Amino acid sequence: MISFFKKADAGYLAVEVEHAFSSEEIEKLTWLFSGAEYTEEKEIGGWFVGPRREMITPWSTNAVEITQNMAIAGISRIEEYFPVKGKDSEHDPMLQRIYGGLDQSIFTIDKQPDPIVYIDDLAAYNEKEGLALSSQEMDYLNEVSQKIGRKLTDSEVFGFSQVNSEHCRHKIFNGLFIIDGEEKESSLFKLIKRTSETNPNKIVSAYKDNVAFNDGPEIEQFAPKSGDKPDFFEVKKMKSVISLKAETHNFPTTVEPFNGAATGTGGEIRDRLGGGKASLPIAGTAVYMTSYPRTEGARAWENAMPERKWLYQTPEQILIKASNGASDFGNKFGQPLICGSVLTFEHAENYKKFAFDKVIMLAGGVGFAKKNDSLKGEPKPGEKVVVMGGDNYRIGMGGGAVSSVDTGSYDNAIELNAVQRANPEMQKRVSNVIRTLAESDNNPIVSIHDHGAGGHLNCLSELVEATGGKIDMDNLPIGDPTLSDKEIIGNESQERMGLLVEEKDIELIRRIADRERAPMYVVGETTDDMQFVFERKNGDKPIDLRLDYMIGKPPRTVITDSTIEEKFESVQVEETKIESYIENVLQMEAVACKDWLTNKVDRSVTGKVARQQCAGEIQLPVNDLGAVALDYRGKSGIATSIGHAPAVALVDPAAGSVISIAEALTNIVWAPLKDGLESVSLSANWMWPCKNPGEDARLYKAVEACSDFACELGVNIPTGKDSLSMTQKYGDEKVYSPGTVIISAGAEVEDIRKIVSPVLVNKKGSYLYHIDFSFDSLKLGGSALALSLNRLGDEVPTVADPSYFADAFEAVQELIKSNLVLAGHDISAGGMLTALLEMCFPNTNGGLKVNLNAIAEESLVKILFSENPGVVIQVEDKNAVEKLLQDAGVGFAQIATLTDDRELVIEKAGKAVSLDIDKMRDLWFKSSYLLDRKQSGETCAKERFENYKKQPLQVKFNANFQGKLSQFGLSADRNGMSGIKAAIIREKGTNGEREMAYSLWLAGFDVKDVHMTDLTTGRETLEDVNMIVFCGGFSNSDVLGSAKGWAGGFRYSEKAKETLAKFYARKDTLSLGICNGCQLMAELELMYPEHELKHKMLHNNSHKFESSFVGLHIPENNSVMFGSLSGSKLGIWVAHGEGKFDFPYAEDVYNVIAKYEYEGYPANPNGSMYNVAGVCSKDGRHLAMMPHLERAIFPWQWAYYPEDRKANDEITPWLEAFVNARKWIENCK
Repeated sequence: MISFFKKADAGYLAVEVEHAFSSEEIEKLTWLFSGAEYTEEKEIGGWFVGPRREMITPWSTNAVEITQNMAIAGISRIEEYFPVKGKDSEHDPMLQRIYGGLDQSIFTIDKQPDPIVYIDDLAAYNEKEGLALSSQEMDYLNEVSQKIGRKLTDSEVFGFSQVNSEHCRHKIFNGLFIIDGEEKESSLFKLIKRTSETNPNKIVSAYKDNVAFNDGPEIEQFAPKSGDKPDFFEVKKMKSVISLKAETHNFPTTVEPFNGAATGTGGEIRDRLGGGKASLPIAGTAVYMTSYPRTEGARAWENAMPERKWLYQTPEQILIKASNGASDFGNKFGQPLICGSVLTFEHAENYKKFAFDKVIMLAGGVGFAKKNDSLKGEPKPGEKVVVMGGDNYRIGMGGGAVSSVDTGSYDNAIELNAVQRANPEMQKRVSNVIRTLAESDNNPIVSIHDHGAGGHLNCLSELVEATGGKIDMDNLPIGDPTLSDKEIIGNESQERMGLLVEEKDIELIRRIADRERAPMYVVGETTDDMQFVFERKNGDKPIDLRLDYMIGKPPRTVITDSTIEEKFESVQVEETKIESYIENVLQMEAVACKDWLTNKVDRSVTGKVARQQCAGEIQLPVNDLGAVALDYRGKSGIATSIGHAPAVALVDPAAGSVISIAEALTNIVWAPLKDGLESVSLSANWMWPCKNPGEDARLYKAVEACSDFACELGVNIPTGKDSLSMTQKYGDEKVYSPGTVIISAGAEVEDIRKIVSPVLVNKKGSYLYHIDFSFDSLKLGGSALALSLNRLGDEVPTVADPSYFADAFEAVQELIKSNLVLAGHDISAGGMLTALLEMCFPNTNGGLKVNLNAIAEESLVKILFSENPGVVIQVEDKNAVEKLLQDAGVGFAQIATLTDDRELVIEKAGKAVSLDIDKMRDLWFKSSYLLDRKQSGETCAKERFENYKKQPLQVKFNANFQGKLSQFGLSADRNGMSGIKAAIIREKGTNGEREMAYSLWLAGFDVKDVHMTDLTTGRETLEDVNMIVFCGGFSNSDVLGSAKGWAGGFRYSEKAKETLAKFYARKDTLSLGICNGCQLMAELELMYPEHELKHKMLHNNSHKFESSFVGLHIPENNSVMFGSLSGSKLGIWVAHGEGKFDFPYAEDVYNVIAKYEYEGYPANPNGSMYNVAGVCSKDGRHLAMMPHLERAIFPWQWAYYPEDRKANDEITPWLEAFVNARKWIENCK
């Protein structure tokens, strides 16, 4: 039966339950639903929008689990429905439908599971199901059928189509190319592998696993001693490998952007979890490419092509929803997104239309593992196959195959079936189990794979491919009872991992999984017969094939094509129009400010982020690379960067590949790499409109050039992916997505504290130099300026001498390691002029006087707007810099000096151009504002646009702060236990526990890891603990309100409730709630029990997640932790969606311990009353705040740190707060 609860906003919650609710259950649910009123009605009249009945939402999955944790049994589904005006109301048809009233049938799917079908006509079945099988593959399957003496089942044919899809098997990359009648010697894959054979450098594992591994440094592992019970954190040394991976999720993101990008992000994270015998993700990247969004009508360059009747979503909707999806997954999983790119593009010429109508969504990232676990083990017969994660739903059916064809080729039903749904909180639970196993002294995992395209079939076949295996169908988890065997085996429900372990280890893994609330299923075992069998207890076998038949060896794909020489019109410019040119270029999404992206992605979680997108006293996204520390020592780390050049590749595919690699490298050059270029490995992700005349030939040329350039530079490409159906159909018309390679670079960093920023340092007597990396003449083809003029150009830049490029790279590395570079920026999108402006934008004062006479090119437009690879550096010791460059044989030109005026004055051969820096900055920010309106609302977006430059960060340390660990008697080398115990308390979905635990540990605490399951089962009583910290994150995915489900666990679990009450009744205890923990303390009314009316934590005014580095003022206060910080002004990270303090009383009633420095948004990121960021109990012992002080205890964690202290400070004042807590407890002893 379905019961309805009416919400205050006139919406309804529909609850499917086995029985009539008791009054006690109604009371619990009314609290959980924030006062929603239970109604006896079985039908509700009116029009509503809600989820499609056949797709149980992740929101529902989490909501149901919350009720289970509150001891309410029998609930199977909960969904939200919102009132609308009528049947034609706006909604997202991919995820929602309009209901003409709500009744008892809204969850009913009138369907029985389909029986096993034996296929008579393969061709007809292929067409009907959209399996994308070729005629050769169907011939092969018919042969298999004859060999085994029976017809193949629907599961076997469907499974084969997924395992052998272009998406999974890369048939074009492994195929034989015949171009202009010449058979090519190497496949595309061999060309890529050649880079690793030529330059093995630090490779440990390449091509054969989910990720690539490079040899890494010795680092510290900070983790609990055990993971199946509450235990204390300890530090151990470990030899590491570092991982690099990037995946695209183009088709799903085109069709349903939010979930397409979310599951793309989740899938790529699972790839990094599944490396070797388990590896750990640490930070992510993202790239979005769409057609022009036309955010304020068609601007000049957006008239390149007429707007289409979009098949699924508009480009603007895709940009917003896709980035929301990727951000949402990373935020909730707890992976910072630290680097990325955006490109919008359309061009029509030569009777062809090029545009990213079929979009590109790339999710990438870096991570690490123990070197001992970097290679998978050898499976043996009798080992157990384990699946961990969520239930099976009719989701992503055929995603692997459907993504291998043009969008618009199938009807919407097939394409919709291939779309997945995301549940990041479930993946976090599974990840926590894998993290625990990976961190143990004896990792029991033999092999591990993620569930991606092809679902169980792909994952489990990979686990048992060396032995054979038998899978028990009845043990697979079912979320939808109407699923057929084929759908159970092949669905692409996300957040699942497959493990191979010995039977003796099952019990330990189960204890860990139960503690983390990660669903775990033993579903089969390895055999010794090389047969792959899915079998039910009743004897049904939807799959019973030899593994070599399933994985198959169909005929090698042969790709035959002819070269088509495309000629594009040249770029015509006027030297007098520089100001109007830059005004247009700065507004193009590829060049313009990306604040609309960075303001909604968590860029601080883990506490290991050393470099993310934003920099300067005005936090603006101008950084060239992202970087993370590998441990909390803050020295060894990983840097990552992005490069791409689709417009260049349209003119010259070879140059496009070269410029893509060059851009990635001129971005990553600002980090001091352990062994310079030799440290760098690349991921190459290829997106191409193959199977169109001339395009396969262009692809071969591009891959060959990529391989050649990498080999000549001395770098390798040990990982990548291809997506080669980048064509969108509109009836008979085609729009080609430009052939694109996205290069992701990853490298070990020698010292993360020496990474160079692009922001100019206000040092009189310093100079700016241009260093060209291209050794080529300046060309405007493929540039942002060219595109703003609706041109591609007839000639594009390249790197004429790879060895010179390498020399220039190594020379800049040497300058950085010698501390000779104050600031530096690459020249790419927008050219040198954009680079110079971006170096000025994050500052409030100063400008540049630029003299370009030292550059030989006569055209000022070419100098300023060409995108030949190169860099601009700011230096003080010009003599030392010039000598080093000369000794390296690298050319340079001194081009600028600093001025007091807020102008960029450019001179060349007697001509001068003067630009108002702040005016240019507003133009640059404008495109961000136009997109931000669609996610933050007009009011907040406008306020951000007006205030961003008026709210510079201000930092003021108290006079007695020395910035040294020794000031507080601390050491990162501490051994043994102090006897002062703190516990971090986490719930499923929290993600800020490690950085919090380390902050406490460094301050001298012994830190215990406590999960909510430890409290609800009575495993943990907190009797030996004097301080507890409720950690940040997204407990229960914030379903039904931030921390609501977590609070429900405390309120309605007798043991947890009693434990907490006893802790707070003691006089020798402290507590701290950060972010989600702050919300929990409000829900549990822990701060001010004496108040009749309690404060609340509400949604941010922007109604979205806010991520930023903001300034806090610490007012005079009596709190244990912050009392000594009174009067300070400190930078700190915020990352939350519901952080608005709402107070029923005047400000002086509360013990306010932190306030945002400015009243307006975005410096006050949530609209909190009185600008409050944190409060404390009357007695000063219990503190709750939204910002993350645990992510700001080291200078390298700050996005802006005082220049005069950066080189010498080891710690920031935030660590003093934790020291104060420890000392208070010591005084209580």
